[in-house]
Amino acid sequence: MSRRKIGFWYRLAAGLVKPPLLVLFKRDWRGMEHIPADGGFIAVINHNSYLDPLSYAHYQYDTGRVPRFLAKNSLFRSGVLGGFLRRLDQIPVYRESADAVGAFRAAVDAIEKGECVAFYPEGTLTRDPDLWPMTGKTGAARVALLTRAPVIPVAQWGTHHAMPPYAGFKPRRLFPRKTLTVQAGPPVDLSAFHGREPTAEVLRAVTDTLMDAVTAQLAVIRGETPPAERYDHREAFVARDVRKQARHEPAPGGRTVPKAAPQPPDVPKVDKGRNA
Repeated sequence: MSRRKIGFWYRLAAGLVKPPLLVLFKRDWRGMEHIPADGGFIAVINHNSYLDPLSYAHYQYDTGRVPRFLAKNSLFRSGVLGGFLRRLDQIPVYRESADAVGAFRAAVDAIEKGECVAFYPEGTLTRDPDLWPMTGKTGAARVALLTRAPVIPVAQWGTHHAMPPYAGFKPRRLFPRKTLTVQAGPPVDLSAFHGREPTAEVLRAVTDTLMDAVTAQLAVIRGETPPAERYDHREAFVARDVRKQARHEPAPGGRTVPKAAPQPPDVPKVDKGRNA
């Protein structure tokens, strides 16, 4: 079976990125035996820090395989970073446009060539108050059903201690060194969905199955029970918009409803002590 060779640009990137990661974090790599030695596969990963792609790339690089990430296309226009992303053959995603189909095709082509494509199904950093995975988007499910490639659930935990979500790109609390844990699980069994029409309901069911598998790996790392109901940031945004609209609607008789106190933004609170 085929596999992507680790080329010059990936080795250069590894040489630049690994040393600071080794200084900042103690590594706890688990489940590396689940990363296929050959052939195309999909990795689905939780997302709670801007450092996550670096930590997972480090983990998979140590298995002898390298991932191709899907990243928003604006990053490809960001000077040195954009140049590296293009050289590393990462996949740009043009959100909310017809060009988004191109990312889907590129992911399928990469897997059929024996490469790994890494998805963050949440599509953004988690907004769950306790940093559990949110509901996922269906892109990974769509690619998985079409290619029938192995889907490896991966959880990572620890990068948020150095760079919390939604705190910008300014690192925090770099020392003492934190433990960076990445754990891969066995391939997710999607055989029950094979051969079925990829309707919205089927894609949602597959996505939920994938997110359940990722959450299960994270629960093992954290030694905690995840919430029974997964956080849906889209529903939270809708509820927030409804609250805003209600504050500005006139009351019966033409009177204006008094403005309510401002609501805090839906940004997760980073645990400063637990799970350190």
